[in-house]
Amino acid sequence: MICAIAAAVVACGRKQEIAVQPPPQPAVAMAPQPLTASLTGKVIETLDAGGYTYLHLSTANGEQWAAVPQAKVANGATVNVAVQMAMEKFESKTLKRTFDKVLFGTIATANAPAIPTGHPAVAATPDGSKTIAQVWSEKAALKDKPVIVRGKVVKFLPGIMGRNWMHLRDGGDTDLTVTTSDTAAVGDIVTIKGVVHLDKDFGAGYTYAVIIEDASIVK
Repeated sequence: MICAIAAAVVACGRKQEIAVQPPPQPAVAMAPQPLTASLTGKVIETLDAGGYTYLHLSTANGEQWAAVPQAKVANGATVNVAVQMAMEKFESKTLKRTFDKVLFGTIATANAPAIPTGHPAVAATPDGSKTIAQVWSEKAALKDKPVIVRGKVVKFLPGIMGRNWMHLRDGGDTDLTVTTSDTAAVGDIVTIKGVVHLDKDFGAGYTYAVIIEDASIVK
């Protein structure tokens, strides 16, 4: 009888263990994949959102989606996109739509002129610079290295912990935090040069996975 009771207790314990096992986690979207490539296709449709123009292209390899800094591109135009990054299962909250795959880049050539309509000064980044998306996606390789980034100041907080803090965007929804001794105003488009640091904890709740420090505004 004792053995039977013990076996029942063990069996019950096993059932409880099984019951609390977490369910399999759903697949998550893949992280950005840096690329150096080009994509050529005819524009089927365009969608503007979040400072980007999404281009539905008919290419030699089938239909694909690309995203470039907001620009005026006519349906039927043939464009060449210099691809910088690919994102799978990309969700655009502005469009309330999830794309199977989006190739992010810039328009290299088109058979009709692309007229920028968003923030052209942000899109026209200087040679050797990185976009904010590139800084995030290439953060491991950029750790403790100097970078040049051009963006629009969306937040500026002066004199905190002996430095000024600015948040930059270059057309997307992602911020890049920068510390500097220089000053800027919200709405300014600036080019900054500073050093990329990762997982920086200043205390008092100031923790940053990616931050550019000791930056200067390039005139």
